[in-house]
Amino acid sequence: MPSVPSDAPAGPRSAPWSAVALKILVAGGFGAGKTTLVGAVSEIRPLRTEELLSERGRPVDDTAGVEGKRTTTVAMDFGRIDLRPGLALYLFGTPGQDRFWFLWDELASGALGAVVLADTRRLADSFPSVDYFEQRGLPFVVAVNCFEGTEVYAPDDVRAALDLDPRVPVLLCDARRREDGKELLARLVEHAAGFDAAPAARG
Repeated sequence: MPSVPSDAPAGPRSAPWSAVALKILVAGGFGAGKTTLVGAVSEIRPLRTEELLSERGRPVDDTAGVEGKRTTTVAMDFGRIDLRPGLALYLFGTPGQDRFWFLWDELASGALGAVVLADTRRLADSFPSVDYFEQRGLPFVVAVNCFEGTEVYAPDDVRAALDLDPRVPVLLCDARRREDGKELLARLVEHAAGFDAAPAARG
């Protein structure tokens, strides 16, 4: 097998994902399951910046539909997974409340794409994430977190309710299940590989 001089120009990679590390965002509304998803799939001990909800924050933290929630992410969650040999994903979970959105631009810098977790009990909370990624031309998938005891809607119904571009994948998942999380990430990487960067126009 002939050797390649060290100063030779780089040619096409035989394995496109060889030794690649990609940054992925996990976004969505307050209580949608972002911290749970990052923790479920991460192969390292995840970094969490959760704080207890305080009485002072009750007027600005809308807990309708998620009354049992006791903590909130105040900066980000972080985890890492080797999706396959040579392909590492660094996961950054975004804070869900409005008052922490100033962190999003920094977290989104250099990201390949995003998983937007949706809770059908509070589906309107998904709009800010969807709008953010559409406006910046960043590929994303929508993952409907199927909480126990809630009605399960077909992906096409969720797509229509969120007014999504037909090309945006919509999947059902249980954010607690590692295999569901890995499937979401694999679909996102696949979607991003063929993504048209022009943002979709919303009617």
